[in-house]
Amino acid sequence: MLYLSKSKYCNLWQCPKLLWLNKFKPEEKTEDPALQARFDEGNVVGDLAMGLFGDFIEVTAFKEEGKLDLDEMMRLTKQYIDEGVENICEASFSYNGLYCAVDILRKNGDGYAVYEVKSSTEEKYIYGVDISYQKYVLEHCGVNVTGTYLVCIDSSYIRGDELEIDKLFQIIDMSDTVDIEIQNVPSLLRRAEEIMSLKDVPDIDIGLQCEDPYHCAFWEYCTKHIDSPSVFNLYRLPFKKKIDYYNQGLISYNDLLFSGKISNEKQIRQMMFAVSDQKPHIDKDNIRNFLQNLSYPLYFLDFETMQQVIPQYKGTKPYEQVPFQYSLHYIEHKGGELKHKDFLAESGVDPRRALAEQLCEDIPMDVCVTAYNKAFECTRLKELAEAFPDLATHLLNIESNIVDLLVPFQSGYYYNKAMGGSFSIKSVLPALFPNDPALDYHNLEGVHNGGEAMNLFPRIKDLPPEEQAKARQNLLKYCELDTYAMVKLWEDLERVAK
Repeated sequence: MLYLSKSKYCNLWQCPKLLWLNKFKPEEKTEDPALQARFDEGNVVGDLAMGLFGDFIEVTAFKEEGKLDLDEMMRLTKQYIDEGVENICEASFSYNGLYCAVDILRKNGDGYAVYEVKSSTEEKYIYGVDISYQKYVLEHCGVNVTGTYLVCIDSSYIRGDELEIDKLFQIIDMSDTVDIEIQNVPSLLRRAEEIMSLKDVPDIDIGLQCEDPYHCAFWEYCTKHIDSPSVFNLYRLPFKKKIDYYNQGLISYNDLLFSGKISNEKQIRQMMFAVSDQKPHIDKDNIRNFLQNLSYPLYFLDFETMQQVIPQYKGTKPYEQVPFQYSLHYIEHKGGELKHKDFLAESGVDPRRALAEQLCEDIPMDVCVTAYNKAFECTRLKELAEAFPDLATHLLNIESNIVDLLVPFQSGYYYNKAMGGSFSIKSVLPALFPNDPALDYHNLEGVHNGGEAMNLFPRIKDLPPEEQAKARQNLLKYCELDTYAMVKLWEDLERVAK
């Protein structure tokens, strides 16, 4: 018998091979910490949404070993339906091996409406696929489904003193999509039976389904036949275009170069450097022109932020980037000593005011500040200025004096083969300093990238005291390396421009 949950059904809809691999080769997955973080966020959103319609009963039950007790959940669901409970959360049903748990099952006239909760801010087609599967199972269990809805985040919501969940969430009628997709359920289930009966990996090549609607965790496994670098490594080439070239047999850089179909200068440079032993490209004139934009005292600034789905602080929106930390390296005059300052807020409280005040103390007015990809820092400074009008003049002065260290690399003034077409600091730094352990993010403890910093900071308050101190130290070291890296890039620009 075929056993499917709604998540596995969505795997099937995206790619039957994905369903097979999840079952028979789960070890081939490439773990994505960011994906786990989004999953955890979804659970928090789901828990909050349970109270959207007032009183509710949740049927979640566990066995002694900690696994979900599906039989008990289905028994409780039937009991509460028989008792006429208005709102049942995680209502559980099974039909012929098909299982689903409905986020919110709401009594509506002579039947029940299905509400699927997502942490997204907009409707996506895959959500309708998910709900159509639920409706199919419920109807075969004898439930009269009177409506199908998506509950997701309203991105325009601004939190006041208290969180208002009726304003935080928006409800979208999904009946049009569900009416279409429910017709496809029987054929997809037959396809699932065919796929799951195979002893070997299904012969399904890579395609648009590898990224739509979600990036597939088996991408590396399914592309192991492709030598790197390939068309899939090209800088800022849309995935659809990459697949088009792949299907034409234009896979290697040599294939693409000889085809004459690539006209983007940066992409051509990336490929030419990869297939030959060219010396680094250094445009001294343009680098010198860029460096003329810098002056002493010279500051190097980097923010770390957290992105909370559910806004925790007054005046913030869902998914707003809330800065909680910065690192600041600075040199007061030519030939001067490199100095460092930093700030890390207390976990569990609104960090913005304390950070903004300290930043205004640490960076004087009318000085030259650098950032790498300055749009991020500039946006955060504008948001802080809006939140704290009394600090706005100083904050906006800092923002107006920021010079972007990304420019000489993104513009192609300085390029070498090791950059691999990427201009992120995580690519440029090891390309220019391949043998410097002090500049290797892998040598850091606990925090190696912005995603890990974002995930760690809110959790610090819940850690034992000794672990809190260690976590804070790891965050400080990580952010410090970000600005120290900027200093080293600036020094190298100065060197090659001579």
